[in-house]
Amino acid sequence: MPMMPKRVKFRKSQRGKIKGNATRGNTVAFGEFGLQALKPSWITARQIEAGRVAASHFLRREGRLYIRIFPHKSVSAKPLEVRMGSGKGEPEFWCAVVKPGTILFEVGGVDEATAKKCLARLAFKMPIACRFVHRRHSVA
Repeated sequence: MPMMPKRVKFRKSQRGKIKGNATRGNTVAFGEFGLQALKPSWITARQIEAGRVAASHFLRREGRLYIRIFPHKSVSAKPLEVRMGSGKGEPEFWCAVVKPGTILFEVGGVDEATAKKCLARLAFKMPIACRFVHRRHSVA
C-alpha cells in the first residue's frame, strides 16, 4: 500500500516551485550508505513503494533500509475529456517534493558492494538521476 498522510489540514495543495538545493535531509544520518537526488522532482508514493520493494527483495532480510522521504503533497487532476472551469480536480496521488541533494534512501548493516548494487536497483525505480554517497564520519 502506497504511503500517504493519516490526515491533512487541507485536501488540495498548490503546485509550488522547487527552488534551490536541499539544506535539510542532505546527509547520511541513519545507515552507512545513501542514495542522493541530483535533480529537483516530485517522487510519487508508488515510486517510493517500488523502490522499497526492490531494495528489500535484494537485501533479503540482511541489513536495514531507511526511507528518508515521505509523500506529504497531494496532486489533484481532473478527469479526461472534462471542459474547462468547474473548479479544481480531486486529489489523484501523493508525492514527496525532493530538492537536489536530498537523501532519498539509506542502507546500513551491509558491505559497500552490496549497498552499491542495492541502491543502483533502487535508483532505477526513481524518476530522477541519483548518486551513491557514503556516511561522513566525524573525528571525535
